[in-house]
Amino acid sequence: MNEQPLTARGAATYRRMLDVATQEFAEHGIAGARIERIVTAARSNKAQLYAYFGSKEGLFDAIFFGSLERIVNVAPIDATDLADWAVRLYDEYLRRPDLIRLATWARLERRPAGHLVDDPERLEDSKLRAISDAQAAGLVREGDPFDLMAMVIAMSMAWSPVSNVYAATAEEPDALHDRRRALLRESVHRAVAAG
Repeated sequence: MNEQPLTARGAATYRRMLDVATQEFAEHGIAGARIERIVTAARSNKAQLYAYFGSKEGLFDAIFFGSLERIVNVAPIDATDLADWAVRLYDEYLRRPDLIRLATWARLERRPAGHLVDDPERLEDSKLRAISDAQAAGLVREGDPFDLMAMVIAMSMAWSPVSNVYAATAEEPDALHDRRRALLRESVHRAVAAG
């Protein structure tokens, strides 16, 4: 990806492209997304998009990796309370369903097996260390920290926009979300508690 624009106007266009493209990729995937729709909705042009991102794939990467970093920052892991972390992830999927859809498209179109990204350590090392430390403190059950992390994330996605059972939305009644949060919290706690 090329440098971000330096002018206020260029930065605004860059931001519009990211916002519009996030929705385009979330809805249509990498193969189905159309650059023409993106630049039209962003009030820009293909030359400017390619100058900023290099390619359609570069644009997807900028959005996808930004979404991964966003969720790490918005819902940082607390390995001393993995149940709370799962609930915060659930809430983030309600707030930003597009982010989980991007990860699903990356899985479907790019990496059908193995890690979702080339450099998983960059995003996972701190989480795995936190889980390992919580295990050493007797707060989390024994087991591979990566497998425990993957299980908690999977549980948090039970009602996510990519669920193959039921996709929840933020528009559903608060009481329903509260019931799911309580079930998720209790289930994760039981699954990861030491002893």
